[in-house]
Amino acid sequence: MVSLPADVVARYDRFSRYNSPYPAHDAGCAVDLYPGSDDAFSPVDGEILETRTVRCPPKSYAVSEDHLILVDCGDVVARILHVHPSVSAGESVAVGDSLGTLVRSGFFGRWVDNHIHLGFRRHDQNLRRASGSLPLSLGVAVDGVPWDGTGEVVETGPAHVRLDTPAHHGDGFAAIASDDGRPLDGGLVHYTGGGALGGTDGDVSLLGTRVGTAEDGDLSWDDVAVYANGERATGLSLFASQVPFGAKVVFHEGHDFSVGDRIEVAIEPTEEPIRLG
Repeated sequence: MVSLPADVVARYDRFSRYNSPYPAHDAGCAVDLYPGSDDAFSPVDGEILETRTVRCPPKSYAVSEDHLILVDCGDVVARILHVHPSVSAGESVAVGDSLGTLVRSGFFGRWVDNHIHLGFRRHDQNLRRASGSLPLSLGVAVDGVPWDGTGEVVETGPAHVRLDTPAHHGDGFAAIASDDGRPLDGGLVHYTGGGALGGTDGDVSLLGTRVGTAEDGDLSWDDVAVYANGERATGLSLFASQVPFGAKVVFHEGHDFSVGDRIEVAIEPTEEPIRLG
């Protein structure tokens, strides 16, 4: 298992290990790091092995090319995506050095903010293939913040709204908590699975409804639907943040909410869950 130290993770505003439809994030084996700016500063020390340009799915709101940066960290190789590189093979980088600028990748959903994708491989593995990253642990604690499902819209986008609640006023990282206090990560339920970042295995509920089952930190979602003021939403985007965050409600086909609207989120069992990946 590869561990990312707490002082490295703390350089970023937010992170998520599970909030992705791509196999690189299976079982939380990769992390998306959100710097809070367009400067992509390195989460690792090492030597640049290669930078590679790749095509990404065509999206009207995104660029058509993404980039893979491979960094030799000694025992392992770091795979970094979603950065237009300003570095080249043979250069050395340290934690905090600029790797380039973030790109708005076609691999992102419309509601996804720009970020750095990070995973690790052994030298003898396929370094370019999307799946196969090593198990990953983050050296940070995440507080679970209770939420009653209500809040005021403070941010809107074409495919999401962000609420002013739950609020976290302490130090360090926090995430929306399950009903029994476990911090939650992932796309509920529009992505295949999620993560419980603390606590025990077993049934997980949110807003009074069972939403899945946790095993070794990984969450398998139940068939549930998310509603905002009675309107069907795609789901909830769950992550850990050390800046004021609030719940992020996803509507991949659009919505009519505006800043200042009051919203009550509900979760109910369904026979037709929305799955995007």
